[in-house]
Amino acid sequence: MLSQSFQQFMELLQIDNETDINTKFKSITKRLNTSYYPDNTSEEDHGYKVGSLGRQTAIKGISDMDMLFVLPKSKFKQYNDHKSNGQSALLQDVKEQIRKRYPNESIIVRGDGQVVVITFSNYEVEVCPAFENSDGSYKYPDSKKGGKWKRTDPMVEIGESEYMIGETNEHFKYICQMVRAWKNNAGFKMGGLLIDTLVHKFFNKYPQYMTVTFEDYLFLFQDLFQYLKSQDKEKKYWQALGSRQPVFDKSKDFISKAEKAYNKIKDLNEESEDLYENLQEVFGITFPVPETVQKAEFSSYAYRSIGAAATTEQFIERMFQVDIKYTLKIECEIKANGFRVGLLRNLIRNKKRLPLSRKLRFYIEENEFEKKRNGAPYYIYWKVRNRGPEAVKRKCLRGEIEKGTSEHVEITSFKGEHFVECYIISNGICVARDTIDVPIFETPFPMKVQS
Repeated sequence: MLSQSFQQFMELLQIDNETDINTKFKSITKRLNTSYYPDNTSEEDHGYKVGSLGRQTAIKGISDMDMLFVLPKSKFKQYNDHKSNGQSALLQDVKEQIRKRYPNESIIVRGDGQVVVITFSNYEVEVCPAFENSDGSYKYPDSKKGGKWKRTDPMVEIGESEYMIGETNEHFKYICQMVRAWKNNAGFKMGGLLIDTLVHKFFNKYPQYMTVTFEDYLFLFQDLFQYLKSQDKEKKYWQALGSRQPVFDKSKDFISKAEKAYNKIKDLNEESEDLYENLQEVFGITFPVPETVQKAEFSSYAYRSIGAAATTEQFIERMFQVDIKYTLKIECEIKANGFRVGLLRNLIRNKKRLPLSRKLRFYIEENEFEKKRNGAPYYIYWKVRNRGPEAVKRKCLRGEIEKGTSEHVEITSFKGEHFVECYIISNGICVARDTIDVPIFETPFPMKVQS
C-alpha cells in the first residue's frame, strides 16, 4: 500500500507542460540560429536544455527552463575585445535578437548578469549564450564588475544523471524529484544541481539502493535525510555530479530542514498509525493517502489534531504553482499591555510557550525576491492555522489563505500548537514561503486578527 503511494506520488510529480516547453525552446533556438548563423533556421542546432530539465530531474510546476545556446567561435573575439564590458554587450545583443521573436514578452538580463530571461505566463526561460571550449566545456558571460568569462560543463552533468537514471531503473530521477517536492513543501531555497549532486553522492555511499524499488522508499528516505542532516555546515561547496564543478549553498538551510524531516519519519514503518500524516508533513498535502487509511487512522488523526470539519483550510499547492527559489524569513514581535517583550523565535528557541492576551505582530524579516525581482510584481499571502482540542471545540481552526501586506497582527487566544505561514506569489507562482510555530499554553478565546 505504501509502495503504491510513493509510485503515485512519483507520477504526480512528472512535468505536464513539456509540449509547451519544447515549443518555446525550438522557437528561441530558431530565432538565435537565424541571427547568428547565416542561412540556418534550425530549431535544434546549437541549442541545449540544461539544468534540471536537461538532467531529467525537474518536477511539475517548474518555473524556469534553463537553456544554453552556443554561438559561433568567431563571435568570441568580437565581444572579448569589446572596449568596455563585452559580456554585457553580448547579453544585450542576445536580448534584442530574442525580442524580434517575442516583442510583447518581458525580456531582461537578470540581475546577476549571466542570462537573458524571457517571462511567459507561468514560467521563465533563461537563455545562457556560450562559446564551446576545446575540452567540450563552455565559457559564458558574467557582466558584473566590468565583465568576465566563466566556465560551465553541463553536458557532463547531464551524462552522469542519465547514467544514474539507467543504473537505478529511473529511481535516481524519482528520488531527486521527491527531494524537490520536500524542498517546496518545507519552503527553503536549494538549487537543483545541489539536490542532484547530493542524491548522486548518497547513492554512491549506499550502493544497496542502486536496485531500490518503491517498497524500499521509506527506508531510503530515512537514510537520505540522515545523510543530508549530517552534511558539514562549514563546507563551502560540493563537487557537482559529473563535472565536479563547485556547487555553493551559503545558507545550508537544507541541513536543519533535513533534520526536521528525519525526525518526522525516522521511527516510521508501514504499521505506524501516523505514517501518512507524517509523510504529508514532509512531502506536502499531495502525497497520496489510500482510501482505507483516510477512513480509518488518517481521519482519526485529522479529528484529533486539526478537527473533523476542517473544510475551510486552504493549501498553497492547490491555489498556485509552487517552485521555491528565494529565501523568505518571517518573525513575530510579542507585546503585552502595549510593551514589547521579545521575539517569538527566541521564545521557541528557549522552549517556552506563549501566554494568553499577547499581541503578535508577524512581519517579513527577509524577502530575497524583493532584492532580485528586477521590477517583477509580487503579492504577499498569509495563513493562520489553529490546532488542538480547543480549536476543534470552538470551531476556530481557520486556515484560509488571504492576501495581505508585509505585516499581519494577531492576538493569542487559546492553547494549542498553532502556526502562521507567509507566501510570496509572482507570475502565478509561489516562489518563497516560511512558517513560524505559535505555541500557546492557555487562554479562553481563539487566536484572532487584531482589528
